[in-house]
Amino acid sequence: MNDTWQGDAIGLVEAFRSGERTPLEELDASLAAIEGSDLNAVCFTDPDRARQAAKTADVTLPFGGVPIGVKELDRVEGWPDTHASVPFADEIATVTDTKIQRLVDAGAILAAQTTASEFGGVNQTNTKLHGATRSPWNRERTPGGSSGGSSAAVSAGLLPIATGGDGGGSIRIPAGFTGLFGLKATFGRIPLGPDAGPGNLTVTSGCLSRSVRDTARWFDVSNGFDLRDPLSLPRVEGWEAGLDSFGDQLRGRRAAVLPALGAATVADETIELVTEAATWLIELLGLTRVDADVAMPRSGGAWSATGGVGLYGTVRDRWPECGPDLTGPMRAGVAATLEYYNVDVAVRAEEERIAINEAMATMFDQTDLVFAATNPDVAFTADGRLPSVFGGKEAKPINNGLLTIPSNIYGNPAVSIPIGTSSDGLPVGLQVLAPHFDEQLLLDIARAVERERPWPLLAP
Repeated sequence: MNDTWQGDAIGLVEAFRSGERTPLEELDASLAAIEGSDLNAVCFTDPDRARQAAKTADVTLPFGGVPIGVKELDRVEGWPDTHASVPFADEIATVTDTKIQRLVDAGAILAAQTTASEFGGVNQTNTKLHGATRSPWNRERTPGGSSGGSSAAVSAGLLPIATGGDGGGSIRIPAGFTGLFGLKATFGRIPLGPDAGPGNLTVTSGCLSRSVRDTARWFDVSNGFDLRDPLSLPRVEGWEAGLDSFGDQLRGRRAAVLPALGAATVADETIELVTEAATWLIELLGLTRVDADVAMPRSGGAWSATGGVGLYGTVRDRWPECGPDLTGPMRAGVAATLEYYNVDVAVRAEEERIAINEAMATMFDQTDLVFAATNPDVAFTADGRLPSVFGGKEAKPINNGLLTIPSNIYGNPAVSIPIGTSSDGLPVGLQVLAPHFDEQLLLDIARAVERERPWPLLAP
């Protein structure tokens, strides 16, 4: 993979503009790297279409000529539309998502479709359709999910940047597992249309990137209201131009260090690394450390129950015949929804959502920023079930998402920032949470880490 670009996507655009590289050369290098990779990070390529686009790429555009990965759950007209699920293996997308079209209009080359977990349901990318996707840091470990193929491809050097979606942590979790930067923005920043529905009101779109500036440019290109997603937010300008301009706004802000976020079971080593990084950042940025009394309700019930309705809606016309072709968690999720979901469950799920919203609001009444772990432990095995032991501590499998799901339900922004590796050499992510619409503060916090403690752009 040494022939592919080893820097970030903006650096690649600059190399195109200077004549150091060409879009077609870079695309061919990525396609060759994908072909030679053993990570199972890519499930489809469209070389003829991509090469034609690369030949005519306008490198004056924000992502002019950059080959990008498109997560399997995003739609590109004419590409497979599988939901990462065997029953949909032969489906072809008839539309291109608004967010993808905006990237194309900004010059990006759609190079490859990256693997995802089935229906985006778990934080491990291992499906019956494609098998297990593996981390370039350790082939026995998962790159996370549901955007696992994107994180594996970017951290391995197959592609410089890739799309991601975060409905319960699916950008932040794989970013934390693979040493990448991942921003889950305020709900609605990037539209989900066409055909957008409210779902369980947790899903946001973004990217897996190697640098903060890449993510900022991504949001410059992709954010803004779309008529086909009535819950999308008005456009905000200046994400990249505003980098490093919020230092004065950060100084003096209250910051709480809550590695377990009041609910999760977290490995001791992860707590230690997160606490050290947070303490260092608080001093570096001139933040005011405060204590926050947080009793976060368990968020798995509302998230699972409401998500199960959407899952059943997707497979309804194929159920129950498709059951044996689904992965175990998804098959169980559909079955549980049909057996247990009723008006009483819907009411209790909404009550839980309200309780989480109140707990998050109470937390942000006490502090402006929260430093937590991204994941309860380092990346677990690429094969097999979700773990129930985290640094020697037992917990239910839903613990895998308890650090990230609250921000999905509440809708506030949160980032995962690489802060080094554990004793066994696997990446650890620091999660920073902020109230709604404060993404720029999070980007500048990440920039401080990037500047003072640079992270490796690629897995070793």
